[in-house]
Amino acid sequence: MNELELRQSLLDFVMKLEVRGFNHGSSGNVSCRIGEDILITPTGGNSGNTTPDRLVRLRRDGTVRDGGLPSSEWHMHLAIMNAYPHVNAIVHTHADCCVALSCLAKPIPAFHYMVASFGGNDVPCAPYATFGTRALADGAVAALSERKACLLANHGMIATGTSLQGAFDLTVKLETLARQYLLACQAGKPAILPDDEMARVIERYTSYGRAPLPA
Repeated sequence: MNELELRQSLLDFVMKLEVRGFNHGSSGNVSCRIGEDILITPTGGNSGNTTPDRLVRLRRDGTVRDGGLPSSEWHMHLAIMNAYPHVNAIVHTHADCCVALSCLAKPIPAFHYMVASFGGNDVPCAPYATFGTRALADGAVAALSERKACLLANHGMIATGTSLQGAFDLTVKLETLARQYLLACQAGKPAILPDDEMARVIERYTSYGRAPLPA
């Protein structure tokens, strides 16, 4: 995929997030690696006002290589990619159910086995920090240690992936689980799967989709 195709692909995912109602107006942002740099949506950007050439290309030190002003959350995107070389794409949204749970400032526990697909027995919640700050970036980096996604307290969520498609898929899965957890809490107190069961599920996820799983 050349640079123009990558830019268009990133914008396609911006639109997909809006179609699902995960982002509105200028909320949320998306980024991906391009060589040693990253591409990120511009400040105030959305599918209606952003074209491929308006995406901002940042160097690893945060300086702009080309484009205008990057998203206010560029610190967070850059810090995550610098900390985790396996991360090639990041999606940040203000999806309703993730935001609702983030306002509790607690992790999503192992109420469902699919929580394991995010790398452990919970989806952590980074502590609150003002948007667009290094403090928020540092909190997100810490929360993503051994995890593929996290909540951002009183803010939203962030998902990572080895590709834009992978980060988008995890975003959809996290919002789905957040909605299901909220529904379960409304009905009663969800049963939480024990750590040993989650360890088995995590082990099974290592081969999920690659070969038949043992009975």
